[in-house]
Amino acid sequence: MNQDESSPNILWICTDQQRYDTISALGYPHLSTPNLDQLAAEGAAFERAYCQAPICTPSRASFLTGMYPSSIHVNRNGNPTFSDFPPLISKRLADAGYTCGLIGKLHLTSAYGRVEARTADGYSYWQYSHAPRDDWERGHDYADWLRSKGAELSELTKDPAGVPAELHQTTWCAEKTIEFIEANRDHPWFASVNIYDPHPPFNPPQAYRDKFDPRAVKPPLFRESDLAQQAKLAAIDFQSEARQPADLDIKSPILPQSPARAYIEPQTAGERDARTLIAAYYAMISLIDDQVGRILEGLEANGQRENTIIIFTSDHGETLGDHGLIQKGCRFYEGLVRVPLIWSWRGRFVNGLRSSALVELTDIAPTLLDICGLEAPDYMVGKSLRPILSGEAAPDAHRDVVRCEFIDALDMPDASVATMHFDGRYKLIVYHNHHLGELYDLEADPGEFDDLWESPAHQSLKAELLLRSFDTTMLTFYRGPDRIGPM
Repeated sequence: MNQDESSPNILWICTDQQRYDTISALGYPHLSTPNLDQLAAEGAAFERAYCQAPICTPSRASFLTGMYPSSIHVNRNGNPTFSDFPPLISKRLADAGYTCGLIGKLHLTSAYGRVEARTADGYSYWQYSHAPRDDWERGHDYADWLRSKGAELSELTKDPAGVPAELHQTTWCAEKTIEFIEANRDHPWFASVNIYDPHPPFNPPQAYRDKFDPRAVKPPLFRESDLAQQAKLAAIDFQSEARQPADLDIKSPILPQSPARAYIEPQTAGERDARTLIAAYYAMISLIDDQVGRILEGLEANGQRENTIIIFTSDHGETLGDHGLIQKGCRFYEGLVRVPLIWSWRGRFVNGLRSSALVELTDIAPTLLDICGLEAPDYMVGKSLRPILSGEAAPDAHRDVVRCEFIDALDMPDASVATMHFDGRYKLIVYHNHHLGELYDLEADPGEFDDLWESPAHQSLKAELLLRSFDTTMLTFYRGPDRIGPM
């Protein structure tokens, strides 16, 4: 394929566990993100973008295929394999002539003690690092990179000051991305850059941690009523793989406690509190912003910025002390399911657009196919954002509703089967095998403190939303392959 206007380069940067409210230019000045601010100024930011699962593998499988996790039967982390169908967007682009590169995390199958098993993913450039751990014998490219510099990852991670920025996995991701784009300047490429941060353990380089005073950060959303609310939902196990002791470093400012319980001190600053966690989280994002800047500079230096689509997003968010909770799992608060989503393509996309439309991460894959002149298959539930990006459609409408799922995530006998249905005002959450739910009016209660599930005045509304949610769920099921005959 020759490089032309119908085959732009694609740089897709996906962080891990980054909330929507972490980019200064989008109205959150509590941390400085000049490079992400520039990206938003030169493109379109979708301010109400939602992931389709509040944990890694289901979310990533969903946005790489344009389908819901339940439709492709990828509902939990730790899977042994990933099917070749439906094909990933990287495979579709590779089949169309793109050179595809993976840098960092993929996490479609288990990475426990091994390099995860690959599917027909289309990647001819493969620089893999699931996490800053070196607990398998070979195939951890980040650890090999450190060894080439005379360092050992297992030793670096013991330092209470964190891994130095120049040796950090985020920095490695940037260097390998620049290497990839420099090597492929003469033909179209797709770079999937998957930075592990700001995922736990919350241990940024000390130089970045020093930028943020825990006493000065914005406190989490918390009221005393959250104690009763989490007690109500105690049947729903909030644990996730990130909350297991083996995955948490002793330097993490908050250690796991009882699931689904408020247990931290939201308003203080010290050893075990939300403010210290938030400061560390912001420090990780500051490092991400610096390395995104390096990648953008590399594009400019190579003369590839004008014909490169840039996407910045995250697989899901982080509760970050909101409602007394940390990390991820079976909750659907805004901080956990709402993520940043920025698109930029100089001269082709609208500049400085801030869209209030409801958007899903399933919309990314069909948008890329649309832009590249490739047909999106019928089984994709995602909807192309190209009309909004190009200015052909109003920026305030895209979807009537967004969905999120959490299904058997821990492979436990009593694990919750939960769905979120959000129409832009009312958020309905149902824990289907527990006879529990939540209902919030985000117009009146943006902090999601006042649960209307049992409110007598809202039972008619709840019934209506339950029916709509059920209808939406049924209509999103994958119907199977195309028929080849009448019987």
